Amino acid sequence: MSKMRGRILIPLPNTGAMGRKRNNFYMRSVFLLALCIFGLLQYHNFNYYSRDNVLGDAVTNDSDDAILAMVPATLHKYLTPHSRNHTTSGAGVLSAAALLVNTSSTGAATATTISFDVYHPPNITEIKRQIARYNDMQAVLNEDVFGPLQNDSVIIVVQVHTRITYLRHLIVSLAQARDISKVLLVFSHDYYDDDINDLVQQIDFCKVMQIFYPYSIQTHPNEYPGVDPNDCPRNIKKEQALITNCNNAMYPDLYGHYREAKFTQTKHHWIWKANRVFNELEVTRYHTGLVLFLEEDHYVAEDFLYLLAMMQQRTKDLCPQCNVLSLGTYLKTFNYYTYHSKTNKKSYASSLISTNSLLGYNRNNNRNSVQLAVSSSYSSSSSAQSPPSSKVYVGDTADNQRASDSSNKRGNLINTVTATAATSDTNNNEQSSHSSSKNGAQTWNYHVLPSLYSVYQKVEVMPWVSSKHNMGFAFNRTTWSNIRKCARHFCTYDDYNWDWSLQHVSQQCLRRKLHAMIVKGPRVFHIGECGVHHKNKNCESNQVISKVQHVLRIARNSHQLFPRSLTLTVPSLMKKSKLRKGNGGWGDLRDHELCLNMTLPTR
Repeated sequence: MSKMRGRILIPLPNTGAMGRKRNNFYMRSVFLLALCIFGLLQYHNFNYYSRDNVLGDAVTNDSDDAILAMVPATLHKYLTPHSRNHTTSGAGVLSAAALLVNTSSTGAATATTISFDVYHPPNITEIKRQIARYNDMQAVLNEDVFGPLQNDSVIIVVQVHTRITYLRHLIVSLAQARDISKVLLVFSHDYYDDDINDLVQQIDFCKVMQIFYPYSIQTHPNEYPGVDPNDCPRNIKKEQALITNCNNAMYPDLYGHYREAKFTQTKHHWIWKANRVFNELEVTRYHTGLVLFLEEDHYVAEDFLYLLAMMQQRTKDLCPQCNVLSLGTYLKTFNYYTYHSKTNKKSYASSLISTNSLLGYNRNNNRNSVQLAVSSSYSSSSSAQSPPSSKVYVGDTADNQRASDSSNKRGNLINTVTATAATSDTNNNEQSSHSSSKNGAQTWNYHVLPSLYSVYQKVEVMPWVSSKHNMGFAFNRTTWSNIRKCARHFCTYDDYNWDWSLQHVSQQCLRRKLHAMIVKGPRVFHIGECGVHHKNKNCESNQVISKVQHVLRIARNSHQLFPRSLTLTVPSLMKKSKLRKGNGGWGDLRDHELCLNMTLPTR
């Protein structure tokens, strides 16, 4: 033991191992610190860019002049109303005024006469005559300029009712699309209006055709398929209807209600126009390309045709089973950025949106202000089939959910533009259709997600679902032929919505179900929700149109349109779609027979 204590420890020579370990530790620390700083700088730059380019644009002017400034000057003619159907007197509309000045040889004015031509809307007999003339002629405007329709060209079919303001902006958006000169643009009308006809016939950027649904309420106001005076009232009981012997007493719908012509017309019109385009028009006799379905209150991005062609080319390797292509995606969001112009401050708004809270469109595809009430009333006997009570559409917010959901803030930066609106409630009673007016002015948002608009455009594949893929979708003659063979399923399904009926066809009849390739970054927007689901006085069409314009400008300035390639993403697990009971409104056998007759090819 003493020997051990007496030893002198001799230090080992310094090999530098410890020094190298310390140096490596410091170098790694410096590297990680630099990496963190770089990441923070990039994050800051992204935030700065997003805030300046998006939130700065959020404070927008929704006036007519501001919207007009976003449109190229050559297209202003489509947004300029003519005087024919615009008057405050209501007694007569002045369509033109000619100032006649008689001058002598010396140039002096000798007499001045002002004459006015008073516009008289055509009567029903004249409207029927004009409709028959248009449908018989099958005239293709501008064919001499752009040449005949190619068999593989895209045909765009627009279903038109009466909302000319939205139609003007749809036409402007179509005019700015690349390759629009190659398409045939077909307008299918269920209402004859000289102003709308003049607007359509002004179009000079592509081939144009008009077709007119010949069995409209306008042309049959006092007889089926309009409202026959002896038709059963909607809410009359069947027993009472049998006693009064009204026309359709034997045929109420699933919920005991009788037909309403204003709701049945849209489904009739949809099946008629599809059959007309594929099976009756001479210009489409040999057409094998895509037919894209739009409506008067849609708005398209300038690369929608480019992207549609790219999707069609990639179906063979990305989705061989796909027979539908969808450009009108409905987005689900959780956290998004809002900008309050009054306080000039930014804040997070967190809104947990349900699975069916969709961007841009109503699941039931309602098109006029009265359809919201019927949607809820027709579903009153089947709460399981009703849409969610807190449905959110383009830019809608779930009312006061923002405050209650503030704990869900995650800091996800999503570029947004704000406007004022309210949300709708479609619970299983008709009173709920007015619930959106309970709260005051609220903010809603359009979303431009950086992950959705990219040079590598994301698409996903799933079975076609009426609530998600009924806007801006396209298919070819082969798919239509399969649908037409199932016309009985479509025409007898007790639901006044064409999209629900089409899904019923897919589930119950088609051997090859409807399967869709869906673009994640929307190229078709729905601008017509204002006035349908919103009750606030400050909800105007200009707000919606302005926000869509800004969304597309952001995507354009960020070089996020015209993607280089498509990337297939795996969608989240979807529950197996159950067979659903219809919403009703389609129990009358006369509707079944008319619908079936309109699916017969007459070429």
